[in-house]
Amino acid sequence: MLRNEVRATLRAEVLLGLKKIGFGTGRIVGLGGHVEPGETAAEAAVREVAEESGVRVEVEDLRVGGTVTFRFPARPKWNQIVSVFVADRFSGRPEESDEIVPQWFEVDDLPFTKMWDDARLWLTRVLAGEQISMEIIFADDCETVSDARFSAVA
Repeated sequence: MLRNEVRATLRAEVLLGLKKIGFGTGRIVGLGGHVEPGETAAEAAVREVAEESGVRVEVEDLRVGGTVTFRFPARPKWNQIVSVFVADRFSGRPEESDEIVPQWFEVDDLPFTKMWDDARLWLTRVLAGEQISMEIIFADDCETVSDARFSAVA
């Protein structure tokens, strides 16, 4: 979720959240989650953002940011393929849920030290408007990136 505020200068922000439970607990993460049967990835993104933060977005307001494939050789059950979306239009104010403490962050000052190690490799590209395809391979510690393969999508 991106928002622009007019002050002395134009300032872009992104809505992220502190994960309170489940996979990624204690980290700042993007909002989202699993796709339910019969749901598209975009529909799941809309539902998950509303459940996690109370913010409403519409499928037609989503911009595809690409896909990121996460591989955890030491924990293959953690492997996943994530569809990434960005929305510039939304309604509502972010509110804490059972799962997430949402917070706006300035795009030029993202909290990478509190996020998964991979975020520094792709998040700013997506927020800048690129559409990406990326594979991230985590080291045996399941914390640090050991390899990353990036390709821009035309």
